[in-house]
Amino acid sequence: MFAGAEVGMMAAVARSSGTPTAPQVAPAVRSTTSGWRDPRLWVGVAIVAVSVVAGARLLAGADDTVQVWSVAADMGAGDRITEADLVADRVRFADDEQLGGYYPVDEELPADLELTRGVGAGELLPRGAVGDAGASGTLELPISVEAQQVPPGVGPGSVVHVYLLAPAGEPGAAQPAARVEPALADVTVLDAPAGEASFTAAGTRQLVLAVAEDDVARFLEQLGSTEAPTIMVAKRS
Repeated sequence: MFAGAEVGMMAAVARSSGTPTAPQVAPAVRSTTSGWRDPRLWVGVAIVAVSVVAGARLLAGADDTVQVWSVAADMGAGDRITEADLVADRVRFADDEQLGGYYPVDEELPADLELTRGVGAGELLPRGAVGDAGASGTLELPISVEAQQVPPGVGPGSVVHVYLLAPAGEPGAAQPAARVEPALADVTVLDAPAGEASFTAAGTRQLVLAVAEDDVARFLEQLGSTEAPTIMVAKRS
C-alpha cells in the first residue's frame, strides 16, 4: 500500500517539476504501390507492343511474293486446261514484266484454254504455252510401237516423247545418243488400247497421240525419210 502511494507521489512530483515524459510513438508503416500501378510495368508493356507492331509491318513489307498458277501434273500439247488442273504457287518475280508471262491467281483464268506445248508437273503455267481451244490445230496421230519400246505405265493422259532411231549404217545412226532429239516432244497420249483391242501386229502397241498439225507433218516427213526406223517412246515421270 505504501509502495503504491510512493509511486503516485513521485509521478506528481515529476509533473509539478515540468519534466517531460516520453511520448508513445506508433510503429512505422512502409508505403507500398500496387504492381499494376507501377509505371515501369507499363513502360515495358509499351515497348513490347511497339516492337510487335514494327516487326509485323517489316515482315509485311518484305513479302513481295505473288500467287500464280502452276500445273499439277504433266500435260501435253492439245490438253485442255481448267482450274482443276492447276495449283497456286507463291513466287517472287524480279519485275512486273516477268510476272506478265504467267497467270496470277487473282486474275480470272480465260475459258477454253489449250496447251500448245507440253508443261511438266509443278511448272508455272506460261502464257506462251497456252492458246484458245481448237486454234492450235491439234490432230490425232496413231503410231504403232514395238511393245518393248513403250514403258508399261503409258496410257491415256500420259505425256511422252517419241524418238525415231535409224538402224546401224543409216545416215544419222552414228549420232551420239546425247544429241538425239525427240521427233515429237511432250505430246499427250489420247488412247493406248492394249492386246487385241489395238488391231496391230503381234508384239506391237498402238498409241493415239494429240499432236500439233505442223508437228505431224514434220514427223511423217522424218518417218518417211528413214528406212525401217525404230520408234521408241519415253514417258515423263
